[in-house]
Amino acid sequence: MDNLKSEISSFFALVLRQKYITRWGLMRNAMPENLAQHSSECAVIAHALATIGNTVFGRNYDVGKITVMALFHDVPEVFTGDMPTPVKYANEKIRKQFGEIEKQSTEGLLSKLPENIREEYRNIFEAMETDEESERILKSADRLCAYIKCLEEEKYGNSEFSSAKISVENKLTENAGEETKYFMEHFLPAFGLTLDEQQNL
Repeated sequence: MDNLKSEISSFFALVLRQKYITRWGLMRNAMPENLAQHSSECAVIAHALATIGNTVFGRNYDVGKITVMALFHDVPEVFTGDMPTPVKYANEKIRKQFGEIEKQSTEGLLSKLPENIREEYRNIFEAMETDEESERILKSADRLCAYIKCLEEEKYGNSEFSSAKISVENKLTENAGEETKYFMEHFLPAFGLTLDEQQNL
């Protein structure tokens, strides 16, 4: 029995617990969002931004790598939970300490993997710290997801997200890359439409 337990890894069981982590915990949500939903949506948007960069602007992004990074970017939160932005970024000391906690969470997760495949997954998490170009695309995708969430909440008549929308929009436009600007011009407006309006475009 002990040998069997040593062969079992809980890494993926823990990763898939993202569906139990609720986002936007300080705010009233018309439609609650969990971490698994967010990660999936972020991967779709990150893939789109990287693809736009390559096909429209002649960049050379590793689309697959960026998409996988997006899928895993919030995985440490299965241990930490989703820290509200006003708390997480209250000051540099808190942000730095929380960053250390996230690193410990990542190491704890990686330790659950068999050694022969552990480095493959370590590379995903390390790329978020070392690959500045891919990390920039991922950050833009993450912010676009937050902005889309605000748009959808407003569409449901929820004014709770109005100030968050302005804040996210400012961050998006401050340092928007050409891929993000393209997405915002060509794709973002459709998120504010009804299903019938979207289908009739």
